[in-house]
Amino acid sequence: MTDIGRRPAGGEQLTANGRFALTARILVVNILPLLIMGGGLFYLDGYRTQLINERFKLARIEAQITAEALAGASRDRQNALLVQIGKEQRLRMRMFDADGKLTADSFALADPAFRFNDISDDDWEQRFARWLDRTVDTIVSAESVQDYIEPEAQDADAWPELARARELGLSQVRLYDWRDGTPVITAAAPVGLQGATLLTVRNAVDITDRVREARSTLGIAMLIVMAASALLSLFLARTIVTPLRQLARAAMRVRQGREREVEVPRLPQRRDEIGLLARAVSDMTGTLRHRIDAVDSFAADVAHEIKNPLASLRSAIESLPRVEDPALRNELIQIATHDVRRIDRLVSEISEASRIDAEMSRATREQIDLADLVEAIIGGREHRAENEGRRIELITTVPAALVCGVGIRLERLVENLLDNAV
Repeated sequence: MTDIGRRPAGGEQLTANGRFALTARILVVNILPLLIMGGGLFYLDGYRTQLINERFKLARIEAQITAEALAGASRDRQNALLVQIGKEQRLRMRMFDADGKLTADSFALADPAFRFNDISDDDWEQRFARWLDRTVDTIVSAESVQDYIEPEAQDADAWPELARARELGLSQVRLYDWRDGTPVITAAAPVGLQGATLLTVRNAVDITDRVREARSTLGIAMLIVMAASALLSLFLARTIVTPLRQLARAAMRVRQGREREVEVPRLPQRRDEIGLLARAVSDMTGTLRHRIDAVDSFAADVAHEIKNPLASLRSAIESLPRVEDPALRNELIQIATHDVRRIDRLVSEISEASRIDAEMSRATREQIDLADLVEAIIGGREHRAENEGRRIELITTVPAALVCGVGIRLERLVENLLDNAV
């Protein structure tokens, strides 16, 4: 099994994998909702559809009312109404007779009430707006709309809505798109009972302007909020990642053993979980350093204790071949035997100490009243007559002396102290 937590000694990595780094996670968690909110930019298409539907109703009503006003009026009166209503409502209005021939055009009778935008004169902002409109339409799978093109032949056959209005006797509305994406709404209505028809054309540029304005406002707000969220996320990540990285560097130096005294930052100014972790790691490092010192001291003591009997044993063995006196030889053998026993006893004691230390690290500690423990041990020794006629008495000035430890080891410690005392 591969241990992903270990690295070669010379290739330590103090930065997390980019995909799992805390900074990346914090940024994703804080920015993802804003990106989802940014999806509202694309669903402004619903707002555009609502505006167009409202204009459909308005165009139908305008065509019906205008057709009723034109019915029965003289030719001059009809022309005047077409010009007046066209200017007031910013419409192009055309009349066709029963044969489908154009009889009146408000744009021919007076100055045009509106002009279509010439896209060749657009600046980069307008070109970008058109590109964004097309992109949104593609993403939301908007229904394709026929382009608005002025027919060369000015007769009713060029307008399907006119033929349908004449056939059904009801007003008809149709949607086109100008080359810059602006909706063009046409409405046709029958005029009187003689087969004449009315066609109105509206350049609904205000719909495009309102949708683009709403999209721009939402986009700017989203960018501002996203920038603020990113800055706050980076600040939050810095307050978390920087101290963790400091702790990681200190732990790395401890593991590598390159420095005798590694200063682990305790971060006393931090009162949160990061501060608790820093102080816990610092305390753990101090405890580890003390244990290493204890092991070094223990090894030095062991070497010193074993060196003395070894020196005596070596001297006795080296002297033995040169001694002819049987009594002296027997004495040297006894010395060597005694030194061997001393070494064996030292090895046993070292093994016992190591075993006790290991057991202590695994043992479960509990609250123990030392006064009660010592009282029980003294009573047991008196019952077994182990005090060699001496009287041992416990005198305490406190009601309880509570310590946290391993009961059996404390009991053995007290037993050894009493054995040495008597």
